[in-house]
Amino acid sequence: MINIILCGGSGTRLWPISRKLYPKQFCKFIDEESLFQKTLKRNAELCERNIVVTNSEQYFLALDQLEELNIKNSQFLLEPIGRNTAAAITLACFALKQDDIVLVTPSDHLIKNKKEYRRILEEAENLAREDKLVTFGIKPNYAETGFGYIEAHGNDVLSFKEKPDIETATLYLQKGNYYWNSGMFVFKVSVYLEELKTHAPTIFKTAQKAYSNAIKENPFRLRFEDMIEIPSKSIDYAVMEKSNKIKVVPCDIQWSDLGSFESLYENLYKDKDGNVISEKDITLNSKNNLILSRDRIVSTIDIEDLIIVDTPDALLISKKGNSHKVKEIIEKLEKKGVKVTNMHTITHRPWGLYTILEEGYRFKIKKIVVKPGAKLSLQKHYHRNEHWIVVNGTAKVIVGDKEFIVRDNEYVYIQKGEVHRLENPEKMNLEIIEIQVGDYLEEDDIVRIQDEYKRN
Repeated sequence: MINIILCGGSGTRLWPISRKLYPKQFCKFIDEESLFQKTLKRNAELCERNIVVTNSEQYFLALDQLEELNIKNSQFLLEPIGRNTAAAITLACFALKQDDIVLVTPSDHLIKNKKEYRRILEEAENLAREDKLVTFGIKPNYAETGFGYIEAHGNDVLSFKEKPDIETATLYLQKGNYYWNSGMFVFKVSVYLEELKTHAPTIFKTAQKAYSNAIKENPFRLRFEDMIEIPSKSIDYAVMEKSNKIKVVPCDIQWSDLGSFESLYENLYKDKDGNVISEKDITLNSKNNLILSRDRIVSTIDIEDLIIVDTPDALLISKKGNSHKVKEIIEKLEKKGVKVTNMHTITHRPWGLYTILEEGYRFKIKKIVVKPGAKLSLQKHYHRNEHWIVVNGTAKVIVGDKEFIVRDNEYVYIQKGEVHRLENPEKMNLEIIEIQVGDYLEEDDIVRIQDEYKRN
């Protein structure tokens, strides 16, 4: 089988840990691994290779996490704009052989029962070889209103159900033949494409055009003007709810989509008082709390059933059971134009990362880490001057028509409008402090003249 990993998403339900440019699949919640990495490892044991469908902004973050695992045989397909799961799956299928069997999985799900997972995949693969489109139904253990449901009799699908209200979800749970729709699929490429062509011909034709015009390298790059023409529909609406070739494999694989802080709480280790805390945190007469803080010590007194999420630039406090309202917080923040919904103070780039240490009127201070052998784009800025101080390592610097080496405790000044580049020629990380001064200090004041990573 070939694993198609759907790696998009806006990452707002677990804000402020998850952000739009750092969604939950990349967050290392459990065992110092991200959900994306767990997906890669879990399916690498069962699939010969994978295709990761993600967007251009998240590509280098995904690539870094992939390289941490040293997993080979990976292809990236980059979408300039998301057009839902039907488009993503179709574009990946166009890159495969007609008789290939694919396993389609989201990148942000947690599956604990690997033995049962292997068994259901074998069952699904056998059905797929009989030209069936196979989905997986998760046996529900409570009445959930946030998932779609599948009504089934054995492997036969009787109906697909929209996200229900609590009364309907409770009825589904009592009946026993209703399953959560997992968003995972197994099928033969030719069967899926033929069913798509029959039931959603516009998606088929526009995706085919986008594929034919794409830059077919690794990563595989699609054009914005082609992607925007593809109708934005899920695979369920486009194919699964219309085809007569659908089968379902009911399963109990200890599955969670970690779609809320309450769900995260249930899947993390708790102390004797039911608190999820780190070793540095201190609680006094506090029970059943989820406390997530990377840097600061959090101390609590006489509190119960709270969610406390502390990051360098945002703090969330909520009663357990109400964290779904975080989407309302996101809406309010976005109306104010606050950037904390999009990115962390730490931002990953293909050459390394940077951390915003301080910013104010007409200035911004960053710590920049450049990986060994990596280089930033040859670039210029129209609105800011930059001061670089090397604090660790050796930098090769281009400013205008000059190239020179800058070492520890040495300093470079780049005037606005000057073409410049920073490179790490050594075998250890390069660390510099960058001070920006100017009337506009956002990332879109970068004019790339030459770029190793083919960014615009």
